[in-house]
Amino acid sequence: MKISIFGMGYVGAVSAGCLAGEGHEIIGVDSVQAKVDLINKGLTPIIEKDIGELIQAAVKEGRLQATTDAAEAVAATDISFVCVGTPSQLNGNLDLKYIRRVCEKIGSALQEKNGHHVVVIRSTILPGTMRSVVIPTLETASGKKAGKGFGVCNNPEFLREGTAVYDFHNPPKTVIGEIDAASGDILAELYQKMDAPIIRTDLETAEMVKYVDNCWHALKVGFANEVGNICKAVGTDGHRVMDIFCKDTKLNLSPYYLKPGFAFGGSCLPKDLRALTYKGKSLDLELPILNSIIPSNLLQIERGLNMILTRPGRKVGVLGFSFKAGTDDLRESPMVEVIERLLGKGYDIRIYDKNVNLARLVGANRDYILNLIPHIAKMMVQSVDDILAHADTIVIGNNDPEFEAAMERISGNQIVIDLVRVAQKQSHEGVYDGICW
Repeated sequence: MKISIFGMGYVGAVSAGCLAGEGHEIIGVDSVQAKVDLINKGLTPIIEKDIGELIQAAVKEGRLQATTDAAEAVAATDISFVCVGTPSQLNGNLDLKYIRRVCEKIGSALQEKNGHHVVVIRSTILPGTMRSVVIPTLETASGKKAGKGFGVCNNPEFLREGTAVYDFHNPPKTVIGEIDAASGDILAELYQKMDAPIIRTDLETAEMVKYVDNCWHALKVGFANEVGNICKAVGTDGHRVMDIFCKDTKLNLSPYYLKPGFAFGGSCLPKDLRALTYKGKSLDLELPILNSIIPSNLLQIERGLNMILTRPGRKVGVLGFSFKAGTDDLRESPMVEVIERLLGKGYDIRIYDKNVNLARLVGANRDYILNLIPHIAKMMVQSVDDILAHADTIVIGNNDPEFEAAMERISGNQIVIDLVRVAQKQSHEGVYDGICW
């Protein structure tokens, strides 16, 4: 494939060397003449393991060249990768001047080109940038319509400095955000030989994925450091603790707790967080990440409550209020907090949860419901039908399979507020509202 790559910095140079090494014809484009000259001499403009040898071989074999002429590069290729920098502004926002500048140049070149051309953004950009900046700039400069006159994709990179060449050939995933299938097909063809899943999605999801990845990595570093600080203060080895922690790939290093939804609760997580953060305070340790978890959880409860309060009607039906489906445990259930807040505001509430049955409750759960929330026990009904007959607003509080079937029986004047995504639906105004989707 004939490919032009705009920006011969870290991502661009690695992409150029690796793609050329796979047999593609590459034209590197950069406004800095010194970088162009280095590449044309078979030298690398960056310091990175193995990339020098790849560039040297590709130039020698005639598969890689560089230029400052954007129009020449677009005219001679079928697909253009944009790999320019998106540095931070003083307020933390991205500086998109390099993206705009390159898109203007590519768009101007497309004005004179008759064949189909695909523009792929590899630079890291915030969700919405493709539609608000990239596509309008390309369309204005070219006089053509994206998806018809030319193709557009977003293809975030997952390269780590020091192992970028290895990462290019062995990615954890390949994400392609597309506005038309034909453009996505062309880009996907480049990655067919890689042993990694190819995920094709919309532009905004592809843009967001890279930020989620990097913020998660940053959070992991900070979390491990705070754990290490506590460990040192109590006289244990933080590395040993985290080595054991990482052995658990069923829960700790897994997708299990990484689904957006409602707040956590139960008899373990809140209690243990409070205990560990209290221990940190007693040791005079600053633990901003650990200390922020419970406040963040409380904000999610507030968010769920506000979704109910902003709906018309005072009759609310709750399906599921134990902290997790399949249990009768109400201790620190976030739904109990929501129900009590609604009661305080005068709402007429009915609650159904087949697992929370007074006749079967024993021990701590029985004491809890009879002594601490007896007013809530009086609102419990015996079936889903009782909830559907009562409520203007139906709140899904846990993901019992029974509730998914119930959603098919919602009447036209009722709205569902789903806090757990019991069904794969998207929010639809006045009908269904998911807390994070």
